Amino acid sequence: MAATNDLVTDRRVARHAAALREAGCAVELLGRNELWVRAKRTWRFFAEYNLRLLFRLLRTKADVVWANDTDTLPACWIGARLRGRRLVMDSHEIFPEVPELIGRHRVKRVWQCVERSLMPRCDANITVNQSVADYYKQLLGIDMVVVRNMGLTHGPSPAGEGSRVHEVDSPLSHGRGAGGEAESLLLYQGAVNLGRGIDWAIDALEYLPGCQLVVVGVGDLYDEMRTYAAGKPWGDRIRFLGRVPVAELERLTPQADVGLVMLEDMGLNYHYALPNRVGDFVAAGVPMVVSDLPEMASFVRRHGVGEVLAAPGAKALAEGIGRVLAHGPYDFASAQADMDWDKEKQKLLQVLNLQNHNS
Repeated sequence: MAATNDLVTDRRVARHAAALREAGCAVELLGRNELWVRAKRTWRFFAEYNLRLLFRLLRTKADVVWANDTDTLPACWIGARLRGRRLVMDSHEIFPEVPELIGRHRVKRVWQCVERSLMPRCDANITVNQSVADYYKQLLGIDMVVVRNMGLTHGPSPAGEGSRVHEVDSPLSHGRGAGGEAESLLLYQGAVNLGRGIDWAIDALEYLPGCQLVVVGVGDLYDEMRTYAAGKPWGDRIRFLGRVPVAELERLTPQADVGLVMLEDMGLNYHYALPNRVGDFVAAGVPMVVSDLPEMASFVRRHGVGEVLAAPGAKALAEGIGRVLAHGPYDFASAQADMDWDKEKQKLLQVLNLQNHNS
């Protein structure tokens, strides 16, 4: 399984690898750190990564090569074909439509060419939701297996419906207000990148004096957002924890009072996104505020597990958070029933004809 990130916080890759191991497969994960890629995240990074990945694949005895996203596909496709291996393409997103490629027309065309040339020639294609599958069906004429990264792996929140876990020694422990009262905890987890609404969340605290914000994750705007937060009068109510491993994040997430899932409508990739953290918050029993974009808004409205933003921006976000905090306990039964990982896992295993090897 190849991915261009460091795999520390990649929930989808971790879950898929675990499912395949449970089915009796030996799984090797190849990320940025495993391949010792030195270049920064420019075209040199992708060139060096794919070159190093190709050399590794030519030495591997694996029966299946698994490309996670378009940026790993060139090396995976060449390596699989030269070694006579099966190739699975897992599209976590509509890669050429990411906000970072807005205005970079030549780079975008390169990735579009990669997808059009190679995805129809993969042995199997899977993706994260039906909207993305429909997009590639129309664009490339391929049928993609939808495996949502929203499955419960450890059951509902052990704290029970409507309750929170507050640990004194945790990085997410609640702060104290000026009068000694506990502050409500707002949690953002994910990449700190363009269009993720981190600045909205920072600005929203102006209208939410009883709240603190915790940001878990790193990204291109991490330092910029930390500086921006530090310049606010309420900056002492904002904490950036950086990169947190998956197992630790599972322990920390249930401590939040409100989960934040904001995306600006910047291109088709964000427009059709159903981020991992939607499933993470449901699994932990944490109500959320989400952007009014098709997949995430539909999920939240259908199951009644939070609020959908009335408009982009800090003021609307603060209002949505206020509605969640005033709502009282949410019922997650419907959402958690919809997030049946055993069903999602069977679709994953069926791609490799392993569906009879249930754990």
